[in-house]
Amino acid sequence: MDTKTPGPGPGPAHDAVDAIADQWAVVRPDLDTVPMAVFGRIYRLSNAMRSRVDKAYAPYGLALGEFDVLATLRRSGEPYTLSPRELTATLMITTGGMTGRLDKLEKAGLVTRSPDPHDRRGLRVTLTEQGRELVDQSVTAGLAQQREALEGALDEEEAAQLAGLLRRLLASTA
Repeated sequence: MDTKTPGPGPGPAHDAVDAIADQWAVVRPDLDTVPMAVFGRIYRLSNAMRSRVDKAYAPYGLALGEFDVLATLRRSGEPYTLSPRELTATLMITTGGMTGRLDKLEKAGLVTRSPDPHDRRGLRVTLTEQGRELVDQSVTAGLAQQREALEGALDEEEAAQLAGLLRRLLASTA
């Protein structure tokens, strides 16, 4: 595949990732830089969208990590309760990082921590009504940013196709 050829559909004919691949082509013409082009764009896209979504959550007083905790509890269904261990495993963060997030969310009245009735040493984290309302509003704002980015570049069929291709690529790296 020629990395200098623009992809299908409208968009920039040459971007910063192409410039990097072009530089490698000069000093190492033997390299196939297509993987770099794919993952470089995924990385840059992830950073750009993280920034946009962070800005969408800011008016709700949430950072992305705090949103993730609230959203995980909300997605778990009623009674919106999980153990800190279940939250940590789902969010792939350290227990120390989880404790800090929970401290902040509890102080804000968005979650409560209580003893686990089935494990004397365990705790349960529960989303409060205030937390549920806040996460419902903020998820809508974050999705609006994501939808806006998609609609500016892809039609529905292309977005679905890209989601499928990324699912397949992600599964291959696991």
